[in-house]
Order: sequence, then C-alpha cells, then structure tokens
Amino acid sequence: MSLDIIQKQVMWNRLISVVEEQAQTLLRTAFSPIVRECGDLSAGVFDLEGRMLAQAVTGTPGHVNSMAESVQHFIAHFPIAEMNEGDIYITNDPWLGTGHLNDFVLTTPCFRRGRLVGLFSCTSHLTDIGGLGVGPDGTDVHMEGLYIPMLKLADRGKIDATLMAMVRRNTREPVESEGDVYSLAACNEVGCVRLVEMMDEFELDSLDELAEYIVESSRRAVLAEVAKLPKGRYRNAMTVDGYDQPLDLVACLEIAGDGVWVDFEGTSAMSRYGVNVPMAYTTAYTSFGLGCAIAPGVPNNAGSLSVFRVSAPEGTILNAPYPAAVCARHIVGQLLPDVVFGCLEQVVPERVPAEGASALWNMTFRGRRGRESNENEMFAFTAVTNGGTGARGVKDGLNGTAYPSGVKGTPVEIVETMTPVLFHRKELRSDSGGIGAWRGGAGQVIEVEQSNGTDMELLAVYERIDHPARGRAGGSAGEPGAVFLASGPKLRGKGTQTIPAGERLVLHTPGGGGHGRPDDRPPADVARDVRDGLVSPARAREAYGWTGA
Repeated sequence: MSLDIIQKQVMWNRLISVVEEQAQTLLRTAFSPIVRECGDLSAGVFDLEGRMLAQAVTGTPGHVNSMAESVQHFIAHFPIAEMNEGDIYITNDPWLGTGHLNDFVLTTPCFRRGRLVGLFSCTSHLTDIGGLGVGPDGTDVHMEGLYIPMLKLADRGKIDATLMAMVRRNTREPVESEGDVYSLAACNEVGCVRLVEMMDEFELDSLDELAEYIVESSRRAVLAEVAKLPKGRYRNAMTVDGYDQPLDLVACLEIAGDGVWVDFEGTSAMSRYGVNVPMAYTTAYTSFGLGCAIAPGVPNNAGSLSVFRVSAPEGTILNAPYPAAVCARHIVGQLLPDVVFGCLEQVVPERVPAEGASALWNMTFRGRRGRESNENEMFAFTAVTNGGTGARGVKDGLNGTAYPSGVKGTPVEIVETMTPVLFHRKELRSDSGGIGAWRGGAGQVIEVEQSNGTDMELLAVYERIDHPARGRAGGSAGEPGAVFLASGPKLRGKGTQTIPAGERLVLHTPGGGGHGRPDDRPPADVARDVRDGLVSPARAREAYGWTGA
C-alpha cells in the first residue's frame, strides 16, 4: 500500500521509540558500569541497504555515527541474501566498527513472516578486553587487546561457544565482559520484536517506502539549513597536547550548494602511540559538530549525515590505518567539534560555544581487590569524569559535563561498591571556568586512593593540560587540567602509572573557555558565581572589578 505523509511521520516517530527501547534494554542489562551507569552505547535500526533510519537518543555520537557506517561493512561480509533468522554478527575491528577494540558492535537481521525486513545494530564499551588496557601506551593495535574480526556470534539462534570462551579468557573482567555481549544481543532482539509489532500494526510488508521518506526528508531539511549559510571556505587550527609531543589539528570547512565538506589537510602525522584516530571516528565527531551548529533540529540518520563529507590524508593522526594503535582515539577525536566550531565561528558566531574540556577525563584503575569476592582478584574499572564545557553566546558553560560525548559521570557510590577505590574529595573546581560575559563551565577536583593498602595502576588519558580550552569573542581560556599525587609529585597526563599504597591521586579536570568581554557580565551573575564557589572573591575583583564583600 502507498503511505500518506501523516502515516509516514507517525511511523518515523514509532521507529524512534523502537530504537529508544532497544537502547534502554542495553542500558538496563549491561554489566559494565560505564554502560549501565553512564550510557556509553548506541542503538539504531537500518534498512536492507545499510542506511541508518533512526538512532536512540540514549547513546554517544562517536558510537552512533561510526556505527552508522559499520553496518555497511557487516553487509559486505555477510550478504543480505545469506542472512538467516537467528543470526547475530559481531566485531570490534576499530576500522570497521567504532574506533577501538573496547567497543563491541553487534548487528542482527530482523525477519517478519520469514522475510528479512531490516537490521538492528548496537554498540557498547567493554571496560577491559585484555592487552595493555584502556590507555595510549600501545604501539600497534594488537597490543591493545582482543581483536575480533567480522564473525557470527550466533548462527540460526545458536551462540558460538568457542567465541564466547575466547572473550571470557582474554579479559580481566570475564563475567562482566561475557554479560555485556549477551546484553548487546538482547538489545537487538528487543528491537526486532518491536519492529515486527509495528509492521503488523500498520500492515507493512516492507520498510522501503518509509526508509526513502526518512532519508530524503532528512537530507532535504539539512540542505535547506546549509542553503542559508554564506558559501565559501573557512579555516581553523588547534594545538593539543598529544602523547609525546603536541599535535596540530587543522581544518578547512567548505560550504557549498550540495553540502558541507571538512578536510583535515595539514593535520599532524599519526603518532607511534595509541592516540591515533580511525577515519570512521573522525567522521563521526566531525559530523556531530556540524549537525549541532547547522541543523540541530533534524533527526540524525543516513539522510542528514549524507550532507556532511569528511576527509583526512591517510597517515595523519585523524586517519590512521591498520595496524596503528588507536585505543585512546577519543582523546583527539572528541576535540573535533571544537575544531569545526572554530571554522563556523566565522559564519554563524552566535551558534558556536567557546572551546571546552571536550575529551573525557575518565579514571581507569587496575589493581587487586584484596577481599573475598565471587569474581577475579584483579579488577579493572573506568569511572567517567569530565571537565567543563565552553560558554555559549547566551549562556554560561556547563559544569563537570561531557560534551561532545554525552555520557554521564559515574556515581561515587558505584565506584566504591565495585572496587577498593575510596573518594576523599569530588567537587567543582573554583576559578577553572574561563571568564567572560558568559563564564566557562567549571572542571572538578577529585581525590582518591586505593583503600586496601595495595598499589593500583592509573591508565591516564587526559587532554587540555598543556593547551587549555580557548575562549571566544573576548572570553578567556579555561584553566588547564592537572594530574598529581597529594604528596606533591606531578604525574603524566597520558600513560599507565602506579599510584603507591597510601598515596592519594588528585585530578584537576579542565575548565571551559569564556565567551564575550568580562566587562559585559552582569554584577549579579558575578556575585552568584562567588556565592556558589565557582569564582573566588580575588578573581572576581581582578577579572570583573567586583566590589562585593
């Protein structure tokens, strides 16, 4: 039957509801706290051409937008004509998945009345998959953990026991890792069930017509927003800390009648260490930044993403080919929206924020539990922490909030329940946000120790220590981050390091840049900042001329 536009819109909204339930299933059943507590995942539904029709709101851009490409790779390895009901496909290939080995991607064909009608895909971050762990120390991808090529996890409903045994044996958290794989499988299964229910309700034999409507409507909507922008080329560059030397991220953004193209020609060469970024992840976060500034109201799918084209020379830090080490790809990749915003500031300055901390400041610990446990004596745990976002032209930056990642911070209680790590301090960091008419978001001060009298390892992957977030339109830079022991010694921002027993680790996460001239900040806002402890009286007097007591 032919669908009218109202029916199509209702079904489109229903698909978004389906994939959100898919994501919530993963969120509620995941074993890894970074997924269960923080939402480090993605979920989506695809047509038989591998085009993403809808994505769940729950999830991260790096997962969602790179997963949007990965389904095409699954189809190339497992042709549509050869898929069977009950099949499940899996990979963590960084170049075919979402950028590093810790992200498992599962794709499941959905059948209705014996006929293949669509595909569901999902991703989540597994805390530990062996190797050197979640850090930048590796010099090739095979040092970074278990590498799963494109494989069948299930064949006609039967799970591959050998593959699952390999997953269990190659991780420091075997129960957690195995549980996460089954959680991913369940997530897609729920999506399949709900899609079939929807197609039965609307008497749909195929998604083809609906898929074409979704993709084409989204593409046209983004192109309409692009048409409002002045045509031309705009450039920006950012220097970031890197691993052993600073890196330059250089972008040329071209606005044309048929879309927006970002080229990273001039960006630094790839590193020997694991801060390299596969092209799929570069595309994911670049496209996300473009979408936020140019067409924030258009749903994210294959149609809207098709308007943005991203390129980077192979062999640069943003297009590192196999077998490059890529485990810490987020530390550079999550800075790309800021790079793009620097270009768009020349076009739509009112839409782009100042630079923020941007890259997550996750605390990944390894050590011994030192107590009776039903699990391994070893533990590996990632606690999500964040700096501040950049101020906008109409609002202050957000304090201790992840952008562009979008994941939530790990509750202290969860960390202390699941590990011997004890928090002594976790609070917003005074004077860390850049000053301006709009204040940059504050970072945090965090102080922890291993409570059982043993050493523990910190797998440090931190940015914005040597090169803080820059302000815009007269606003100042945010304060840089810092990593050190409470007894005084400074630690490196990247690399695995030992925290001796009895020592406390201290993190100062970075602040976001300010926006606008400080003279334009209302005195009442300055007084509120001082009252809330976000700005010290001394800095308020120096930066804003505050005269309060």
